[in-house]
This record gives sequence, C-alpha cells and structure tokens, in this order.
Amino acid sequence: MVRRRKQDRSLFEVLLPDADKLWPAWLKRIDTLLEDEAVIDTVVAALEQRWPQSRRRGRPGTPAEVVLRMLILKHLHDWSFDELEQEVRANLVYRAFTRIGVDAVPDAKTILKIANALGPEVLTDLHQRIVDVAKRAGVTRGRRFRIDTTVVETDVHYPTDSTLLQDGVRVLTREMRKAEAAVPPTRPVRDRRRSVGRLGWAIRRQARSPKTRDAMVHSYRRVIAATRATLRDVRTTLRRTGQQLRTATSAAAAVLRRARQRLTTMRPLIERVVAQTHARLIGGDTHVPDKVLSLFEPHTEAIRKGKIATPTEFGKMVTIQESEHQIMTAFAVHDHRPADTTLWVPALERHGQIFGRAPDLATGDRDFTSAHNERAAEALGVRRVVLPAQGRKSPARRAHERQR
Repeated sequence: MVRRRKQDRSLFEVLLPDADKLWPAWLKRIDTLLEDEAVIDTVVAALEQRWPQSRRRGRPGTPAEVVLRMLILKHLHDWSFDELEQEVRANLVYRAFTRIGVDAVPDAKTILKIANALGPEVLTDLHQRIVDVAKRAGVTRGRRFRIDTTVVETDVHYPTDSTLLQDGVRVLTREMRKAEAAVPPTRPVRDRRRSVGRLGWAIRRQARSPKTRDAMVHSYRRVIAATRATLRDVRTTLRRTGQQLRTATSAAAAVLRRARQRLTTMRPLIERVVAQTHARLIGGDTHVPDKVLSLFEPHTEAIRKGKIATPTEFGKMVTIQESEHQIMTAFAVHDHRPADTTLWVPALERHGQIFGRAPDLATGDRDFTSAHNERAAEALGVRRVVLPAQGRKSPARRAHERQR
C-alpha cells in the first residue's frame, strides 16, 4: 500500500530538540524545497501504478517522501544503492532528512526497485516541479543561462569485438541451458564458452604486437565460427521449445517462455556483432554504421569529446541547461550525438518558455560558437552573449572577448 509520509514523530523531535543545528546549510535549503506537496504527488502517482490495488491494499510500503529524499541523497553524493543504505543507517542527520527517524532503513534492493518503477517520464515531471518550486522561492529568476554537453557513460566494459563475441556465446549458452533444464532435449546443447574464452585470451596477447596479426586474425576466425555455431543451436532451440510449449507443465512453460524471449532479443544483436567483426577483420571496414558496443546496453554510443584522459567515452550525450545559483532548468538525452551548434537556439527558446523571458547573460563553450548563434541570441533579447570563438582570432574579436 502506497503511503505519502511517515506519520509518527521522529527520534529527533523527542530526544534531540536541537538536532537541526547539525544540518549543513545546503541540506536545510533542500529540505525546505522538498516540503512542496506537488513534488510528493508526482512520486505517489508513480508508485500507485506499480500494482492495480496498491493505493488501498497490501503491506504498507516505503513512504513516497522517504523514497524521494533518499534518491536525492544518492544523487548528491554519487553513492551506489548499497552505499546509500549504509550511510543513511549510520548518520543521524540523514535519518532526519529522509524522515526515517528510528524506523528501519529500506534496503538497497527496495530502493532500486522503486527507482526503476519511477521511470524517465516521472523523473522529467519531477524535475519540472522542482524547478517550479525554485522559481516560486526566488532561488532562480532566469537572468542567466548556461548550456553544456556531457557524456553519461553506461555500465559497460571496454568494447572489443572479441569480448562482445564472448559475451554473446556466454549469454546464449546460459539461456539454452535453462531451457534444457526445464525440458531435457534429445541432444544436449554444446557448451562453447570455455573454448571461446581461451581464444579471447589468445587474441588479447596477439593484439599487443603487429607481428602476430595473422595469428590474431586466425583466432578471430575461430571465435566467429564458434559464435555462428552457437547461433545455429539457438535457431534449433527456438524451434524445439516452440513445440514443447504445447505439452509442458505450467512451471516448465514459464521457464521456456523466458528463455525464448531472451534468446529472441539477443540473437539479432549477436548477429550484428559477428557482421561488424567480420567487416573489420576481413574487409578492413572500421566505420560500420550503428556498431554494437554492448549486448546489455545496446543503445551505447562511442563519443569523442576531445578529452586527454578519456578520448573516447561510451554512453549517451546529455545537454544540460543552468540558470543562476547552478539550478539545472532543463536537460535532454540524445538518441544520436548532434552537433553542439544546433543545440544553442532550441535551448534558449526552452529557457524562454520556462521563465517567460530571455536571459540577460547567455554563455556556452567554444563548441556552441557560430555567427548564426550569436545573432539568434541577440534577436531573442539576450543582452550579453558569451561564446568564445574557435581557432585564430582577429584583433577585433580578441578585444570583444576580453571586455568585462
């Protein structure tokens, strides 16, 4: 059953009347902003969608207010869910901020499930409501505007063709073994994980020197052949399990359906990995479109931002807009990386929609610089446009950028 707030008085109200003196100033400000009922309503509405009768029936769940405040703590400190549970359990201030008090702290798995239940749409709505709260409180008035892009990396290992092929053979074999355990086949599924793993180690050793390139290509050919043989076994397993579903028991049928769904999802991805590996090693084509970089996060892109420490990042590019006092007013996750210069004008228009006015000061890094963007910002009513030019600068441009 979904609950909005915790009704009981906390330990800090009863035994520690001056406990609020332990709070840092920034945490007090966040606590004040989170008292808004509209923000909690967004979380409550999302939790009520988890189960049909969760509003009236079931065990009392974690209050929506507690969920919201724990997720904010996790984001502020960049903790994992396990670290979040440990820190809140051991810290009196965090117990008071999250409104848990002397109650048991929700475990990491519970908060993870609730966070996944919220989803991106709810988080977007929640962010908009928090921006509205900041506007009403006078924290931001939209006088300043800053835009930047960053890469949010996905949780993937460094993608190489050999490791992707190893992952594919491992996942396909595991799912076929699950189907085999539910309904034993007439011929057992061959397990190629060990041989593919040994070939993977050989490829990593051979890739260190140009002298062993021929041996590396030979090892890759063997890995590709083993992966293709596993894919043929998958087609056989799908055909066989489709027939066995008619006569299987309910428990076995559930296992077969899950295995079939997983195999159906993974097979086209692994076929693309085989194709891109063959194109690179045999055909010499290193620019394969829509290259698969992860079987478990297939939306991952390889993005080069020109950083010295990490020249290539794997994830998704995100645009972030800020106003004064570092309030993030809008964000956007891009399916494919756009040119930074194309993001400037839409972001300024979005800023005007949020605050009903153009900013006095608009700034971005040199990737956003273009004469069109500067003219567009001035046409929208921006008084000061700060966009550093790229490359060699004329004396007039240098003097323009160095003014106060």
